[in-house]
Amino acid sequence: MCNACIIENVKASVQSRRSFFTKSAAAGAAALAASVASARVTLAQSSGKVVDLTHTFDEKFPTFDGKPGIAMKKLVDFKKDGYTIYELTIPEHSGTHIDAPLHFSEAGTSVADLEPQNLVCPLCIIDIKGKAKDDANAMVSKADVEAWVSANGEIPKGACVAMNSGWAAKVGDPSYRNLPDGNFAFPGFGKDATDFLAELGAAAIAVDTLSLDPGNSKDFAVHYSWLPGGRFGIENVNNLDQLPAKGATVFVGAPKHRGGTGGPARILATV
Repeated sequence: MCNACIIENVKASVQSRRSFFTKSAAAGAAALAASVASARVTLAQSSGKVVDLTHTFDEKFPTFDGKPGIAMKKLVDFKKDGYTIYELTIPEHSGTHIDAPLHFSEAGTSVADLEPQNLVCPLCIIDIKGKAKDDANAMVSKADVEAWVSANGEIPKGACVAMNSGWAAKVGDPSYRNLPDGNFAFPGFGKDATDFLAELGAAAIAVDTLSLDPGNSKDFAVHYSWLPGGRFGIENVNNLDQLPAKGATVFVGAPKHRGGTGGPARILATV
């Protein structure tokens, strides 16, 4: 299916989902808040190392729809006025950015209303670089999550679980977004994995690709199930190889524009 067809297919499905998510969003958000509130979130003791998980953002950075994700217009020039100001035009979902529940749920939480305690949380990194090398649309599966738990212990409630597919190294190359034939192709989470993570009480997921769902997804199943539950996602993260599988703490510099469905963010981690 062509990229434009996929986007139109998703638009068409929104109408049929509105009633369901209007009812489920509030219940899901309440359940997540109760889960996080009832658990003591374990944050890492930092050694002082800070890793920037944010890509530098310009008009050439890849976007889902292929259009430039930022435009900068100089309004005030230093040589003339003694200081400089740019006017920025930025679609919310571009660069390293947040997907708030409202992005895929009509009654979901906006980015301005994300719970602060969920923006500073333990970071768990699941490495799927091996299978992503062989399959551009590889997915984090429930089995991958179970293998991580077996090797590293329980995923803390309120954690952010990140996929490291090695895709960040492709930024600047067309293969970050699609195959030579033009079809979307990049790793993401499988719904079986995110359903399991929801049961475990994770607050967020993060990917080093353009989307929480893999590139060949036809229905955005992860977006439509993860976000309406009151959880959020982070897309286009960088430098996950500089962090251990467990033990880091992530700081999510989410934007705070009222009614927003997400937005570019500065994501930092300490370990």
